[in-house]
Amino acid sequence: MRASPTVLYKTVTAVILVVVAILALPGTQTPLPGLSARLEHHVRQIASAERNTETPQALEHAARYIEAALAEQGYAVRRQQYQAAGHQVRNIEASVSNPGRTDPPERLFIVGAHYDSARGSPGADDNGSGAAAVLELARLLKTVRLSRGTALMFVFFVNEEPPYFLGQDMGSMRHAAALRAHGRTVEAALMLDAVGYYVSVPGTQRDPAGLEQHYPSTGNFIAFAGTLEAAALVRNTLAAFRAASDFPAEGMAAPAYVEGVTLSDHTAYNRNGYPRHHGHRHRLPALPVLPHRPGHAGQARLRQHGARRHRPGADDRSAGRAKEHVGGRR
Repeated sequence: MRASPTVLYKTVTAVILVVVAILALPGTQTPLPGLSARLEHHVRQIASAERNTETPQALEHAARYIEAALAEQGYAVRRQQYQAAGHQVRNIEASVSNPGRTDPPERLFIVGAHYDSARGSPGADDNGSGAAAVLELARLLKTVRLSRGTALMFVFFVNEEPPYFLGQDMGSMRHAAALRAHGRTVEAALMLDAVGYYVSVPGTQRDPAGLEQHYPSTGNFIAFAGTLEAAALVRNTLAAFRAASDFPAEGMAAPAYVEGVTLSDHTAYNRNGYPRHHGHRHRLPALPVLPHRPGHAGQARLRQHGARRHRPGADDRSAGRAKEHVGGRR
């Protein structure tokens, strides 16, 4: 199913308000006219064909489109280039900041999405939709008034899909490792992954084992998911989203072995010591924003990379408590 501009519009609108509520000073304006049309245009440009290291020209086309869009918005575009499978690939980033007394700012918040697609698919939903959403977030938040000592970085990752997922050539792994090597403090990383899928038919949602009673059976909602360490961030972000939008939203903080919890770029930051690095009391973990829906490509990643599946018994109690960390269903 193709990415839905209406779903993307509502998601981006609410995420904008979440980001503003968390990071910005009062009085920030976020004009939204034409957002739906721009999102659809981004998806069509980024996801016109399969794009990965097996199709390097299409991958390069997507990267150049993203860079041109950011430059047109007035950003200084930065590249993190490296070699993978004999090809030069790159992460793309742009940021807004209010350094305060330190440069770079002491607090870094990341909003990101991968722009490659799985092999055999143009990936309009996974993840043309997420990349389009981050482009529009960057445009709409270009003039955001951040609190002092804060930077907001928009990152577009390459090589999230297999065979690179969780390997050293995964784009987000490279990015998180570089930030850690430079001693940067990442307060939170919010990843938008496959946010364009929507279906209103009951019985279309397949939940992780042990959590079926806690979540809807219709795949018409946005999910904020993270490990148990991310419970506070999941809870706070979900509350901010619900306050800003009437679009259905759910939250899950669960053990890392629960199916789906670690299947996005946020895992790269966790594996590179965020948020535990420096042990700050107010450190916020990383989490993805994604719609729950049947047949998610992440299930193939789970099997390919041998992630731990849900275990019955004692783990039912741990996973079942995940809903308690983020509040009851709306």
